[in-house]
Amino acid sequence: MTPSTTPSKPHLAPVDVPDAAALGRVQQLCDLTGPYTSGPAEEELFAAAMAEINTWHRDRSPFFRSLYDGERPDTPYEAPLVHANFFKRHEVLSIPEDEVHLHLTSSGTTGQKSQMFFDEWTIRSAQRMVARIFDHNGWITPDQPVNYLLYSYEPARDLNLGTSFTDNYLCDFAPARQVEYGLRTTGNGHEFDPFGCVAALRRFAEDDVPVRILGFPAFLWFTLERMRAMGLEPLKLPEGSLIILGGGWKGHTDRQIGKHELYARVTEQLGVPSERIRDTFGSVEHCIPYIECAHHNLHAPVWSRVFIRSTRTLEPLPYGERGYLHLVSPYITSVPAQSVVMGDLASLHPGESCGCELTTPWFTIHGRAGVSRNRSCAVAAAELMKGMS
Repeated sequence: MTPSTTPSKPHLAPVDVPDAAALGRVQQLCDLTGPYTSGPAEEELFAAAMAEINTWHRDRSPFFRSLYDGERPDTPYEAPLVHANFFKRHEVLSIPEDEVHLHLTSSGTTGQKSQMFFDEWTIRSAQRMVARIFDHNGWITPDQPVNYLLYSYEPARDLNLGTSFTDNYLCDFAPARQVEYGLRTTGNGHEFDPFGCVAALRRFAEDDVPVRILGFPAFLWFTLERMRAMGLEPLKLPEGSLIILGGGWKGHTDRQIGKHELYARVTEQLGVPSERIRDTFGSVEHCIPYIECAHHNLHAPVWSRVFIRSTRTLEPLPYGERGYLHLVSPYITSVPAQSVVMGDLASLHPGESCGCELTTPWFTIHGRAGVSRNRSCAVAAAELMKGMS
């Protein structure tokens, strides 16, 4: 499927870099419409765009400039690495404060929070990437209403969590008939509402429009477990239903099940086929969308590159070896987060080893590295499940 910009697909509309002269190759890269195209031309363009964004941040961010220590890297890919944890303790900008278009955090009401700031270009270009991947998969359906069950935080005053922002944005790709939230606002925080989720699924199964389930996989699993404990018969959600998961199981790894077991249970209890169930990976520090293919692997889109770094030396590792996940993209102009080392352990694999139609490399997340007091929104959300499942 070739993405196309039409009035019914406003999220695919053009968006301009803040400085066309300084960021011309960044503009060209982010304007690529095929989300998984690859080849020498794309690689050359990516390298040029990275060179531009490194210069952009070096000229505008004293923090990033100090990382060079007077020595320029040999290639754009050797830009100084910044660990995602840095953004939990520091607020750094490469733009004036009055150009901040959006401020998002990465965790719940407790724990350390990444403070990420976005100018209009950065957030809109990231949203357009999501739209292009959804369009590629045929998931933008402006003429087909759907019912939504969101395993994320019900909107509340002053809520600026990245997960909540993302899930609500994903509702723009198909008009909503009804929207139900798994994490209900209480006026003093949020509570997981398993009975409300079960009731919504039962009601949606009797409706004549598809269902879209978005959000934390742990909540979906606990809903399925609650349905089974209640002795409920399996449901059959309407044809065209879609499940997009994200946020991981952080904080409840002792109860985590494999994704294929989860997908099998979803198919068994909700009637949604495996190819319509996709997990995702993303973070507030790196908003590039990584969405599973039909074979359930996370391929790198054309706008990013993925590396695995040794946990001892930070040297890049070959395919198949486990290390820190290192994500690179020149899309972000607001904060020097174009080369971020995550706290996740992962392995990278060649595109052809997947077996799907995509050719870009794909990666597997193996869990968080080490034991840390740092928390994510999934950790905070998991606390709401205590005693509820």
